Amino acid sequence: MSLEKPLKCAKCKSVWYCSKECQRKHWPTHKSRCHEVERSSGALKFIRMFVLNPILMGLLKVGVVIDCGLIDNPRIGFDVPFGVRVDIAIEPSDILDFVGLYFNNKPVKEKLLGMVQVNAMTPWELSPERLTKWRDARARHDAEGFSKDPVGLVDFIDISCTEDSGNAATVELHFPLMVLDIAKAREPFLGVSAVTGAEIRKPMSAMTCLETVNMHIRADKENQLHLRAEMTDQDKEVIRAAGRNEDTYLARIVKEKMQREHLYANIVHLTH
Repeated sequence: MSLEKPLKCAKCKSVWYCSKECQRKHWPTHKSRCHEVERSSGALKFIRMFVLNPILMGLLKVGVVIDCGLIDNPRIGFDVPFGVRVDIAIEPSDILDFVGLYFNNKPVKEKLLGMVQVNAMTPWELSPERLTKWRDARARHDAEGFSKDPVGLVDFIDISCTEDSGNAATVELHFPLMVLDIAKAREPFLGVSAVTGAEIRKPMSAMTCLETVNMHIRADKENQLHLRAEMTDQDKEVIRAAGRNEDTYLARIVKEKMQREHLYANIVHLTH
């Protein structure tokens, strides 16, 4: 797999572009919010660390296989191009801090330790530019001896991304036979609740793959994955917006994540 290194806005250091021309065209849109955007730690660094971790990427790939129907349609990834969008965000590493932000009913520390979480995964149509990237990736994997393995693209999107900003890191996804076999077997996930310590048994699905990714990151108290950083005001506001039940994309995917993941069950119960 290969991870592109886009150009970064020199002022806010939060939006990336594929070329100087792309940056120039987007400047009228980005100019008004350039000074407001916060991402001091750099989303691209988190994406790189995520991609380098075989456990996280393995779980993500299994989820993609299930979500994008690679088992049901054997042409996908070969003569049928495909891509997936993965939305990441920074969330408090302490669930009590998450509760404080979500209900916004008590002061929270100015400096909150956060961690990367995957909020959503969505199959999406490849743009002409990404279609070319997929074809290049398919040809390269064929030449390297992986002609029998599916290939796709994933765009990791940070919360500072807007629909037209191009603030995404594109990664090639190579699906070896082992990943396909795991997805076909659909063995249930066995885990332990980070709150109660009780054993959790869930059937394998695309969403439980994401939940397992998030649990793995949460369990890394020593930050060996290098996926923790101080939260920005922008990170905090997304969670507050979800608590206010705002009808924005970022707020909705936080709410959807809370609905499907065991850790948030008690919080969801309090809102009903």
